[in-house]
Amino acid sequence: MSEELIPVVMFIMIGVVITTAFYFKHRTRAEIQKTVRVVLEKGQELSPELLDSLGEPKKSGNHDLRRALVFMALALATATFGYLLNEEDVAEKLVAIAMFPFFISLAYLAMWKLGKGEGSN
Repeated sequence: MSEELIPVVMFIMIGVVITTAFYFKHRTRAEIQKTVRVVLEKGQELSPELLDSLGEPKKSGNHDLRRALVFMALALATATFGYLLNEEDVAEKLVAIAMFPFFISLAYLAMWKLGKGEGSN
């Protein structure tokens, strides 16, 4: 019975982490809107620079590179885990699963490389 609960708990925890991240992002945006509303009610002026600083944080030029490295590490960890299990069927399946984050990392590497010339990141 307890072995059957392991995948269920794993998916529940993934859902909890994602929901928590969305909740705190929403809460931060609501606080920013509340602050702007209070400033406007008091009759103060908001400069464009202030509004830009209150918005989304600026991403560095290496943002896509960092994501690519995380996905690459995830792919390598999954493939390595498959080989360490010493079961051929499982290893092949985990390597196949590892291809998804691997190709996502390749896409992020391409976006990082192509975005370097524009200077927009």
